Amino acid sequence: MKAVIVAVPGAGKTTILNYIKKRMPELKVVNYGDVMLELAREKFGIKDRDEMRKKIPLDEYKELQLDAAKKIAQIEGDVLIDTHVSIKMQGGYYPGLPLEAARALNLDAIILLEYNPADIIERRKKDMQGIRMGREMENEEEIELHQTINRIFAASVANAVQCLLIIMNLRFKQSRDFEHTEIAVEKIIEFFTKQKILKNNI
Repeated sequence: MKAVIVAVPGAGKTTILNYIKKRMPELKVVNYGDVMLELAREKFGIKDRDEMRKKIPLDEYKELQLDAAKKIAQIEGDVLIDTHVSIKMQGGYYPGLPLEAARALNLDAIILLEYNPADIIERRKKDMQGIRMGREMENEEEIELHQTINRIFAASVANAVQCLLIIMNLRFKQSRDFEHTEIAVEKIIEFFTKQKILKNNI
């Protein structure tokens, strides 16, 4: 079972994945960008992700995406892949999960997280206070547009590779801190557990 988890930057995916790793240690959590960076260091001598985006020509960047997908596809067992389905760049949006890469991964599911843009802004403000620097500040309309683009791109990929698209609506107002995280974690663990049971019964 291989699934990707996607959301706009600042949604809190890292926190969700950290909880999942503690709750379900047998599930392998892989960061797509980390695998790309590892390959870019070997091939181009790239130091960090910013350099990877700026210095590698687009054709070679596409090849790097595919090579990373092929490497991740070799991982056995249940795998949850942290990535972006669309990347906001100057002038538009670029596929974070191109069809060739998605096919190479042999995906079973795409898990798309959606939030109230106001919550994303608050999380990004916390990032800028020193938790994680370098987040771009956008307004609610821009974040909502990016979420719409994510949904379109995710649906296109799911249709092309014939995998499940799971849209998790986390737009509701939290009644306590980390409620969104807790609910997302429970739903993702439930999904992998059910799929494992179905597989074992076949």
